[in-house]
Amino acid sequence: MKARSIMLAFCGLLALPAARAAMPEIQHWTTANGTAVYFVATSVLPIVDLSLVFDAGAARDGDKPGLAALTSRLLTDGTKELDAGAIARRFERYGARVTTDNSRDTARITARSLSAPENLQPTLDHLVEVLGNPVFPAAALERRRAQALVSLRQAQQSPGRVAERAFAQALFGDHPYANLPQGSISGMQAITRDDVLAFHDRYYVAANAIIAIVGDLRRPQAESIATRLAQALKRGSAAPALPPVPDLKKAKLVRRPFDSSQTHILIGAPAISRSNPEFIPLYVANHVLGGSGLVSLLADEMRERRGLSYSTSSTLITAAQRGWFELASSVRNDKLDESLRVLRNTLQRYAASGPTRQRLEAAKRNITGSFPLRLDSNQDILSHMVMIGFYRLPLDHLQTFRQRVEAVAQPQAQQAFQGHVDPSQMVTVLVGPKAVIDDVSID
Repeated sequence: MKARSIMLAFCGLLALPAARAAMPEIQHWTTANGTAVYFVATSVLPIVDLSLVFDAGAARDGDKPGLAALTSRLLTDGTKELDAGAIARRFERYGARVTTDNSRDTARITARSLSAPENLQPTLDHLVEVLGNPVFPAAALERRRAQALVSLRQAQQSPGRVAERAFAQALFGDHPYANLPQGSISGMQAITRDDVLAFHDRYYVAANAIIAIVGDLRRPQAESIATRLAQALKRGSAAPALPPVPDLKKAKLVRRPFDSSQTHILIGAPAISRSNPEFIPLYVANHVLGGSGLVSLLADEMRERRGLSYSTSSTLITAAQRGWFELASSVRNDKLDESLRVLRNTLQRYAASGPTRQRLEAAKRNITGSFPLRLDSNQDILSHMVMIGFYRLPLDHLQTFRQRVEAVAQPQAQQAFQGHVDPSQMVTVLVGPKAVIDDVSID
């Protein structure tokens, strides 16, 4: 308990700015069995954060949506000698925290420990045991399945979640990205223990993983940790590349009836890969449009000028294949027609003319000024390292990010938006009362 108290105290300090966090130096190597490793040494706090990231997200679910999520959640639920409770107590004894999560692209195991050998070494011992000997107990599988089904059924009562699922299906069709990270009710019900075992055997392997480590360590210590973790896994092979995300051939309108006081709107289309040279100009252009909260162009048009929506935003979502552009808003039912007209007109005008120089400069100042705050803890740095590793970005990405943002000129931002966001070919999803959404068309 003493170690746990110390750990919690230091976790509270992680929100404080770290002296070296703004410009971390990333070191990179590959283990003998094919795992890419990314390491940043910090000495502000005696903490070590690490992640093992596998190309094993929902895009690998196949015809059983939820398989990746269920496999990820079961990882810490039992080994040949320990059940879930015993595993949790062992980590807690040394003040460590171990969590799992998954997305469309990845499954991730994250651990945090004090860097003192008496804490870190037993934490690593237990983590190696969990990685190397999961047994996926049948009872745990049924418990996790039941929890997932409760969550999925609750999601059916949320108009935002209904819109999210409809948007993914309309945007991606038969592409693996149509599978949401949480899976589906039918998929979760169909999964067997053999499915989980096969999924783990294929994707949770050294050649399909990256390891990111941040903390109070020297390079030889980080190399030893990475080697131990990678050796706990079979070598295996990397997952095959996902198929390309096709362009939309025409605009689509999807209606999902839902008895609610507001209509939820999602508008979007496939956009750009994270490694595309035009990603930064497009990111800046989107920041002006709807990525900067209440000071964005969309918020100005929808909230400040007309009072149509409390929150309207646009986002560039990254993925291993092409990411996508997504505009989201919730509006009063009696204002749906006007809201859609304003959203479409704003998009069309912006695509035609791009950002004004004044808005562009304000957006660049906002992005570069807030950037150090995104690197002020070990966990923030860890998340950026995972992104750099998974998307194979340059190691100096963090050092050069602000310079590349500052270098974006108005013609570049306009060209990037015009080249990757076409307002005439987008999916529009409406979730609201049937009588309201049935009157809407995209003509």
